[in-house]
Amino acid sequence: MIHRIIGPLAVFYLSIALAGGAIGDLPDSVSGSQSYKLSAADWPWWRGPHRNGVANANSMPPLNWSRSENVLWETEIPGRGHSSPTVVGSQIFLTTADDEAQYVLCFDANSGARQWMKEIHRGGFPPKSNKKSSHASSTVACDGAQLYVNFMQGGAVFTTALRCTGKQLWQVKVSDYVVHQGYGSSPALYGALVIVSADNKSGGVIAALDRANGKFVWTQPRPQLPNYPSPIILSVAGRDQLLMTGCQLLSSFDPATGKKLWEVPGATTECVTTAVTNGELIYSSGGYPENHVAATPTAGTGERVWENTTRVYVPSMLIKDNYLYAVADAGIAICWDSRTGQEMWKSRLHGNFTASPVLVGDRIYATNETGTTFVYQATPEEFQLLGSNQLGDEVFATPTICRGRIYTRVAFREGAARQEMLVCLATGG
Repeated sequence: MIHRIIGPLAVFYLSIALAGGAIGDLPDSVSGSQSYKLSAADWPWWRGPHRNGVANANSMPPLNWSRSENVLWETEIPGRGHSSPTVVGSQIFLTTADDEAQYVLCFDANSGARQWMKEIHRGGFPPKSNKKSSHASSTVACDGAQLYVNFMQGGAVFTTALRCTGKQLWQVKVSDYVVHQGYGSSPALYGALVIVSADNKSGGVIAALDRANGKFVWTQPRPQLPNYPSPIILSVAGRDQLLMTGCQLLSSFDPATGKKLWEVPGATTECVTTAVTNGELIYSSGGYPENHVAATPTAGTGERVWENTTRVYVPSMLIKDNYLYAVADAGIAICWDSRTGQEMWKSRLHGNFTASPVLVGDRIYATNETGTTFVYQATPEEFQLLGSNQLGDEVFATPTICRGRIYTRVAFREGAARQEMLVCLATGG
């Protein structure tokens, strides 16, 4: 049975079809606060518990769905945003913005009922310079007791901490920010820190804040260049490394201290994707002014192992069993041997892609901008399409997959009217 939660903040027509630490490295919640302990079944931040787009495969999500098939519930999202759902315990958190303000929303993961809506900033929005950008593109990070979220507002980037009940705890200005295409960097949690970035043309920063009070623990200055990826912490070369791509660099820092471990020249200025690793090589991609996919040693020697000119600018990549899987922005699914760069296969999907693919077991779920999700096999032998499902008219947010469910943020259109929905897909829903 489909449960529809329809709120008063938007008009919706029912008749239409319309951004890797291991699980053992999940940070503890803030000391002294009532909290939920994170588990392998949660999706607590951008790219999931392992920070690599790989979902827990203990419970597989549906292979097929439609507006009426395998839909457990759907609920209205007021405003507009491109952040992914963050799922912790029985709660879902995501950001949104209307013409006046930016908000964090909380929904019940089992029913879709909205629990609370907290205004974070009001006014101070610059004109959007990229039609695909939004004023709420950063994905919430959650430690089980507190939420951490980034917003760009009033010519600066701010990080805000909330309780899971919606109570604001602290807010810190991270950096001034000169808008180029927009802002969408998501926070990363590490130990007692929340790590945030704000690369921009005025000279940005990577900063680690104390999760308890928002005080700066360390900062690293960045070049005066526009750039959009989220900081990512992966276990590579036997240690945790905080990686940033773009600004013509691939940079590695100690996430605990901010010390720069190494930095090598990169192939492009502007990046959006989040790097992945097989533990020996780091895989990055960029799309302006040059297209590239590259494999770089984790030791930071600066020598590229391999590189090609495929445009994988916005959707982040996946790695499984020493094979690298990507969806090019123009809708081409590709598999490379991650050690050599040899192309194993490629296949044209259809449409353009902004959302990143998600790996569940041996399946890849990839959603295009017009709401079609392609499900195909993560195997190097050949491209094997398992299913193709249409839901909504517009999708920019990466879906979240956990506990055998898909939580997807889609927009339905009828003429000039646009309504975002959060939809929960589950077998037998």
